[in-house]
Amino acid sequence: MTTPLALLDRDTLTAMTGGDDSLAIEVIDIFQEQAGIWSRLMDPKAEPRQWADAAHTLKGSSLSIGALRLAQACERAEKAGRAETPPSITAAAVLLGDVRDILALTLEEAMKTSYQLAGKVARNAS
Repeated sequence: MTTPLALLDRDTLTAMTGGDDSLAIEVIDIFQEQAGIWSRLMDPKAEPRQWADAAHTLKGSSLSIGALRLAQACERAEKAGRAETPPSITAAAVLLGDVRDILALTLEEAMKTSYQLAGKVARNAS
């Protein structure tokens, strides 16, 4: 049985931010902003190249915070959008729907993580 990928892998986040909790909060904030921008471009009725580019960018942003499950979903969408024969609008809608579903879960996990880190930063400052 395969273990599911993490919504937000704290070890990855810590490694990417050098253990700096304030920086981790900032990186999460940037991720949340970028997620809002790029997810709007993932329209299955748009040109496949457009949503593939958006999925690619969101994948990179996801990897920077350890959102491994989201990065994997984005990679599947990106590959499909760049395929020689792109998927039908229905198939694209399913792929992009998966990305949006996982994104929603990831954003919730990111908010929890940011809240916990903010408490830790506040305790360390006092």
